[in-house]
Amino acid sequence: MLAAVVLVVAIGWRTRRWRLLWFPIAVVVAVAGAWAVHLYFDSEGLATDPAPWQLWVWVGLSVGALAVLVLGFTTARWWRRGVTLVAVLLTVLTTSVILNQWVGYYPSLSAAWGAITAGPLPDQVSASALPSLRSTTRTKGAVVPMTTTDSISHFAHRTEYVYLPPAWFRGATPPALPVVMMIAGEFNTPSDWIRTGDAISIADTYATKHGGEAPVLAFVDAGGSFNNDTECVNGPRGNVATHLTDEVRPAVISQFHTASSAAQWGIVGWSMGGTCSVDLTVMHPDLFSSYVDIAGDAAPVAGTAAQSVQRLFGGNASAAASFDPATVMTRHGPYVGVSARYEEADQKGMQRWHGNHAFHGGGKHPPGGQQGGAGAGLGGRGDGGTNDQSQAAATLCADNRKVDITCTIDTRPGRHSWQFAAGALQDTLPWISHQIGVAGS
Repeated sequence: MLAAVVLVVAIGWRTRRWRLLWFPIAVVVAVAGAWAVHLYFDSEGLATDPAPWQLWVWVGLSVGALAVLVLGFTTARWWRRGVTLVAVLLTVLTTSVILNQWVGYYPSLSAAWGAITAGPLPDQVSASALPSLRSTTRTKGAVVPMTTTDSISHFAHRTEYVYLPPAWFRGATPPALPVVMMIAGEFNTPSDWIRTGDAISIADTYATKHGGEAPVLAFVDAGGSFNNDTECVNGPRGNVATHLTDEVRPAVISQFHTASSAAQWGIVGWSMGGTCSVDLTVMHPDLFSSYVDIAGDAAPVAGTAAQSVQRLFGGNASAAASFDPATVMTRHGPYVGVSARYEEADQKGMQRWHGNHAFHGGGKHPPGGQQGGAGAGLGGRGDGGTNDQSQAAATLCADNRKVDITCTIDTRPGRHSWQFAAGALQDTLPWISHQIGVAGS
């Protein structure tokens, strides 16, 4: 409301020429700007559910405020120039708040400030400091930036991170601890699980209850940029699957001396990352043995079926089939020692369904994903009030059982938000720790 009032003052009555020429031009620029951003979102498949209409209104107002500043700068009085500049800042801030409410990206101002200023992550230490921390008793783990190559995938990734639990620091040499690969959602950075998903606090709490034992957590880059929805496949948006399996996994093992067997590696993924967790595990049971899919889809998706094939695979249908979990499982046949858990949001209450629960559904994002309650963004994915991801989980679990993959579906209160993802991680960390052989689990 304040931003709108300031913008009205900035526009003002001014001169006849302003009212008849420059202000109408500013309105046209505002509408065109909002429409252009909307078209960009659609063309790139950045969000397969509609954004809240308020977002497009404020995008237009932000562009309009900037147009008013530029078009009226030379004729406006000094104080109106100042008011217009404030209007630009306030409209952009309001747009950012609405965008954040939609994607649920930052849970607090401090988290947003830390990300914007590239502030240190919780318990962050440099890799060079690790030798001096050996043979120490720690009450908390440490977050370490990881060096990973792109020589195989040629995927331009951002800095990735590893969480090392207190048990890693005991003794002169690191123990070969089990590992969980952590994959974030459609709009993402590698540190999202840390800053927004509360993963470090959750892991430290688990370690405290288990004598310092917890899995190593690898926070990977599945996007390369904030708005690159790759679905962890190999395609025009990047060879992400190759990066994660052939570059990140070996880097974690070699740099931090972790366990290397598939039986001691799992994946936890949220939203897009949930889809990734299924795909990577069923495609590579020689590398991963367990996964937690938090509100993912039945298959990689970036729009309609035709749009997904074009956007993710450059129109190559056979490549798309090679990343379709149902197809992969059918072609593979029975698995040995692989387990799955699905976490789904439902505002009606929490239930637990086991592997014999099977009903069929699509797993594509439904239309009408809307802004959730206060602080609960939907991230461009379906609202927890829909059954889209729940149907995907049921379909995948039924497919799991056909090939001897043990599966469980948990449906709990919540919306498709980072807050839900954090709660799901807290609930499932003991399960996946047990599956991959964390001591004391």
